[in-house]
Amino acid sequence: MSDRSDSHLILGRISSVFGIKGWVKVVSHTQPRENIFSYPLWYVKKDKNSQWQEVSLESGKPHGKTLIAKLKSVDRREEAETWIGAEIAITRDMLPKTESDDYYWVDLIGLKVIGQNGEDFGQVNRLMETGSNDVLIVKNEKTRQEHLIPWIPDQVILDVDLDAGTISVDWDIDF
Repeated sequence: MSDRSDSHLILGRISSVFGIKGWVKVVSHTQPRENIFSYPLWYVKKDKNSQWQEVSLESGKPHGKTLIAKLKSVDRREEAETWIGAEIAITRDMLPKTESDDYYWVDLIGLKVIGQNGEDFGQVNRLMETGSNDVLIVKNEKTRQEHLIPWIPDQVILDVDLDAGTISVDWDIDF
């Protein structure tokens, strides 16, 4: 499995400006959404051709149904406008450590899913929340099948081995 420690993890994006003093509106992918403000240092990338730029978060808070943030050294609306559409990220080493048997979703994406009898379900493509439990969306490139596997530890999810890059499941491959 590849080392993901130096990759950038997308937390959200800057959607528009707010006011005239350099504040921006932020769309957060964190849960809860205000957790994006837990990171005082952001890496911001304006577009696919840009490099990540380190910026300090001066302040951030909920404002109605949205979130707003003030980036250090951005003091005017015109300066803030240059960041519209930029992705907000952190580096892997900035994440809090997890307890054993707890995983960040980003750690599970790309892992190979194997059934109890050695069935190859494919690789985790993404995850989704359903309310009752999260669901792994697993794609098998060879068979072009997609499997939805509920994240139910000790029942369906038997073992996660990040070092080997595998998840062992008790699930019917035809389901």
